[in-house]
Amino acid sequence: MVRFLKRGYSLERFLQGKGMFEHSERKAHSLILESNGSSVVDDKMLSRSQGSRSPGKPLEAQIIGSALDRSSDHVPRSRLKKDGGCNGHPSDMELMKERFAKLLLGEDMSGSGKGVSSALALSNAITNLAASVFGEQWRLEPMSAERKQRWRKEIDWLLSVTDHIVEFVPSQQVSKDGTNMEIMVTQQRKDLHMNIPALRKLDAMLIEYLDNFKDHNEFWYLSRDADESEKGNAQRKDDKWWLPTVKVPPNGLSEVSTKWLQYQKELVNQVLKAAMAINANVLMEMEIPEAYIESLPKNGRASLGDSLYRSITVDVFDPEEFLSSIDLSTEHKILDLKNKIEASIIIWRRKMHNKDAKSPWGSAVSLEKREQFEERAETILLILKHRFPGIPQSALDISKIQYNKDVGYSILEGYSRILESLAFTVISRIEDVLYADSLARDPTLRESKRRPCLTNSETISGTVKALDPQEEIEKLNKMEAPASMTLSDFMGWHLDQDTEAKKKESSEKLENLRELTSPTSHH
Repeated sequence: MVRFLKRGYSLERFLQGKGMFEHSERKAHSLILESNGSSVVDDKMLSRSQGSRSPGKPLEAQIIGSALDRSSDHVPRSRLKKDGGCNGHPSDMELMKERFAKLLLGEDMSGSGKGVSSALALSNAITNLAASVFGEQWRLEPMSAERKQRWRKEIDWLLSVTDHIVEFVPSQQVSKDGTNMEIMVTQQRKDLHMNIPALRKLDAMLIEYLDNFKDHNEFWYLSRDADESEKGNAQRKDDKWWLPTVKVPPNGLSEVSTKWLQYQKELVNQVLKAAMAINANVLMEMEIPEAYIESLPKNGRASLGDSLYRSITVDVFDPEEFLSSIDLSTEHKILDLKNKIEASIIIWRRKMHNKDAKSPWGSAVSLEKREQFEERAETILLILKHRFPGIPQSALDISKIQYNKDVGYSILEGYSRILESLAFTVISRIEDVLYADSLARDPTLRESKRRPCLTNSETISGTVKALDPQEEIEKLNKMEAPASMTLSDFMGWHLDQDTEAKKKESSEKLENLRELTSPTSHH
């Protein structure tokens, strides 16, 4: 499943298991997908008991069971429809009113003031919208026009809030007498002004990449209830049992199709890295909640455990060797290691900035050693994020999102997170097709493990670094060929390249022949 769904479940498990946060009843609202077709019963109808008779009507004149008859005028009227009927779809204006009412109420429809913060309500709304639109993107195929329209319309509603998050900046104004005056004017907050357009571009690119698969005919999907013999070697043996089985021709994909899929994977991978970079930067800017800090052990050894602590604090440390010695076979084990590493980094960082020797955070380890341990732990964390981009949110990330009060941060984090999830989903679906192709060519590869990861060159020990949003977006802009390149376009593109190469080769041969036959070449 996509990452936002996993993260939603991990958030619920974390809150229930740790008991860190109050008002646990609010969390259920953040994970429930909203239904735009539900009707709201009129307040006057709710104030009457079921057994009361209508005013002015004798009991025998009332229609028994009339509330179940949708064709009658006795049914509760919906506020979502202008004409008051129960059939048809509510207007965009009514849907928007309902959506923003939920945001203003903090998902507490009783209006008693027990709702979540505006920041968390917006984050949940973005997550739920993405889950309902992209949650079943199980195949490499374009999104339906209805889903595209709904996504663009409703995400625009939620992002419109950022147009009104402003900051004061100095500006020059010329008065009537020609005097220059410096005044303060408002403009959109700088981080939103830079990142919202970038995320919108990544959003459009991902949908366009999915549109590129409209012409594919060399791979197809089998339904989940297909016979085992029909699925053959391509049937899934991992935990993604709900995904359809990919089928390719007996001899595998053509060379052009394979190259095109690899090219699409590179494009989506670059979008993934850009979204990850923006998301990581926003989470870094969020404050660490006191509730998370209070839940931490007193030292790094207690957080990591003796074995991991000894491996990180040795004199000669190699992060790749460290990770190769740890069992990372399941998502749960990867997330557990990530939580321990992040907790130890926070502990060591707090100790380095704590001046009070009598503090319970104090210890006999020198500041230089703590700084060295922190750098090693951060290197491990970066490698994990690059190698396993689809893992759920860590306990620290969940805590930051839960307690964050900055609406701008919540929108940037939520939007970048769901785009990261969609990009990872598309890469996973491309990996499924390439895996089916490799099985058709070599059935012995059936037991090999496949997990999408970022470019290997960026996870080599000693060269790993945090992703920079502007740098990753610039790389995406510099990648050759247009984004909307279907398989047919790709075939033509490669044909043009091959033709140019052959022309160049022919011209070079002709030039060499001229040199050999020229009279001057013999002297």
